[in-house]
Amino acid sequence: MFLLSFPRWLSASAAALGWAAASFQPAPQPTQAQVARRFLGEVLRADYPAAYQRLAPEVRATLRPAAFAAAAQPLWHLGQQRGQAVELYKLGTWLIEGGGREPWFYRFSFANDSARRPPPVLLEVTFADTTARQVLGFGVRNR
Repeated sequence: MFLLSFPRWLSASAAALGWAAASFQPAPQPTQAQVARRFLGEVLRADYPAAYQRLAPEVRATLRPAAFAAAAQPLWHLGQQRGQAVELYKLGTWLIEGGGREPWFYRFSFANDSARRPPPVLLEVTFADTTARQVLGFGVRNR
C-alpha cells in the first residue's frame, strides 16, 4: 500500500483555497431594466462609448460610433433641460395582428416629470426579447 502524505501547511492551504472557491459567487447578470437604466444614464451623461458597448452586435455592425453619438444627442439635450434622473414608467411589447410582435420596450420618464400624468416625454429603450441584455434601439416618445 502506498500512502501519500502532504505537509500540514499544504493541506491547510488547499483547504483554504477550496473554501474560497466554494464561497465565490459570480456577480449576477444585470436585469434588463438595469441594463436599460444604465444605458440611458450613460447617454444622458454623454458617455457615448460606454453606451455604444451596450448595443446589440447587429446594431453596432450597422451604426458607427459617430452616428450613434449623433442619434443620442437629442436625449442628452433633454437630460440637460430636465435632469438626468429617470424613473421606469412602462414596459412591455406590442402584439401584431397575425402573431408577430414588436421588440420588448422599457419607457422611462424624467424624475422631474413624476407628478405629471401622462409624462410629456418618455425615453424608450428596446430589446429583441425578454431575455436579451443588449440594446436593440432607443429614442424619445413625446406625449
